[in-house]
Amino acid sequence: MELQNALKTYFGYSHFREGQEEIVSALLSGRDVAAVMPTGAGKSLCFQLPALMMEGVTLVVSPLISLMRDQVAALVQAGIPAAFLNSALTERQYALALERARAGQYKLIYVAPERLETERFLDFALRAPISLVAVDEAHCVSQWGQDFRPHYLAIPDFVDRLPRRPVVAAFTATATQTVRRDIRTLLKLRDPFQLVTGFDRPNLCFEVRRGRERDKPGWLREIVAAHPGESGIVYCATRKGVEQVCRDLQAQGVSAARYHAGLEQEERRESQEDFLYDRVRVMVATNAFGMGIDKSDVRYVVHYNMPKDMESYYQEAGRAGRDGEPARCILLYGPRDEATARFLIRQDRENDALDPAALEQVRERDYARLKQMTAYCHTQGCLRQYILDYFGEGAAGRCGNCGNCCRVTEEEDITRQAQAILRCVAESGQRFGRGVIADVLRGSESQKLRQWGLKRLESYGALKGARREQVDGWLRALEEQEYLLQLGGQYPTLRLGERARWVLDGESAVTITVERRAEPEKKRAPAADKAGDERLFQRLRALRSVLARGQKIPPYMVFSDATLRDMCAKRPGSEAELLEVSGVGRTKLERYGAAFLKEIRENT
Repeated sequence: MELQNALKTYFGYSHFREGQEEIVSALLSGRDVAAVMPTGAGKSLCFQLPALMMEGVTLVVSPLISLMRDQVAALVQAGIPAAFLNSALTERQYALALERARAGQYKLIYVAPERLETERFLDFALRAPISLVAVDEAHCVSQWGQDFRPHYLAIPDFVDRLPRRPVVAAFTATATQTVRRDIRTLLKLRDPFQLVTGFDRPNLCFEVRRGRERDKPGWLREIVAAHPGESGIVYCATRKGVEQVCRDLQAQGVSAARYHAGLEQEERRESQEDFLYDRVRVMVATNAFGMGIDKSDVRYVVHYNMPKDMESYYQEAGRAGRDGEPARCILLYGPRDEATARFLIRQDRENDALDPAALEQVRERDYARLKQMTAYCHTQGCLRQYILDYFGEGAAGRCGNCGNCCRVTEEEDITRQAQAILRCVAESGQRFGRGVIADVLRGSESQKLRQWGLKRLESYGALKGARREQVDGWLRALEEQEYLLQLGGQYPTLRLGERARWVLDGESAVTITVERRAEPEKKRAPAADKAGDERLFQRLRALRSVLARGQKIPPYMVFSDATLRDMCAKRPGSEAELLEVSGVGRTKLERYGAAFLKEIRENT
């Protein structure tokens, strides 16, 4: 079957997205692949379509049970024979799945990396006609990636034991050049076709709100209220934070669930399914939730606390708008967030197996990443541009659709405050961090300032009366403009930059951009702007929910929001016309076509 026909028949799409056709063609030609594609760019199709066109079976190595279950369910809905083999199955279910796999009933089998090392699975694999091994979330193979999983290192040994080496493909959403090099080397890819499709997600609107901790509950209420009936995720840094935020939302009548590693497995499973099946609208979670969650209609992701690094932030924020529809990614930054992130880095036990020197190197890397994450929260420039620059992809100017680009700004002269700050850093011997310097300048009565003799400094109390967050903002502005340098890892200290003397000598003025926050415009597809189309869209969503309940699957697995919007725009009146809608393939046409055509006729 020709590629375009297969794409439409199995998945309902008339055109490939960027990079997909090149990757599929490379795999079908027998070449290994290493691909970096942002969340929502269609990585899964890149190995699912070749699996259907190759002889034999494709193994998909995946790190999480939820990822396997969701993708297998979506494949089955599309009429594609697939299964997963993991610890979620009972002994009887596992034996039955393995028996069917031996009989060749599946084209794709999802498996956890740990399973590859078991004799039972290996016995099957040595006899099975395996044509492709696809490694999802491939950054897990690298200790420099944000989710290092030691069992991923065993994948090449498994491949080497097979009687005939299959094609090997590695996919990830976020990877620095170092991680990409590790993926190629540690997975032993042979002359791989390499592709980085770009990290930009134009449908996502990024925003950072800076303020006090007590501002965050009000901000969150405002954001959730702006998205009635729509799905959202709220990420918190700690389990305690999840519990508090979830209670607060529920007390306000918001349909919310919680998810973190401290809950019983059954509650985590129920919370996840409630969210996927639209029984709750808001999931409040730590970063334990989300990898592999294929829910396409998440309209907003809020980070209640700053994450530890840009890789984690972009991966988590990228769970919004996977259907290509407009979505918002909002980070709420408070003064305690950086300290919390440093604590989490110190408490991280995932890399304890490393020798002390390597462990220290990893932690220094983590502190450097945190510094870049913090700079994102304080940059005055375009947020999208900052993200793309971080991942090594240049951006052409301001995007016009992020919180910073949409704010009304004015310049404020802070030369007097800058001189006081720089004098304080110099007088204290350039031995202290941002928190201590702020305490000195604000005239704190803390015991530690007395013990260290800092109350005797001439700059003590020089900015008395200023709010803590104001002083912190001035300090960060001086760092961004390189009047100050932050050095060190776990306990960073401030040093004077080369330009500091110009300010101290009165030869240079210092200004900062003061912003008055304006809500970024929430863009919608043109068809949705029409009242009639919006009414039809809501009717189709309601029908989708009814059909999903009957099938006991999440609504987005029937059709995505993007597919429903395309139906509203095209108003198909026949099966042939419905097949022209993006996301409608043969199997789904047969299963759901009559119901949707009837709904469209009755509401047009």
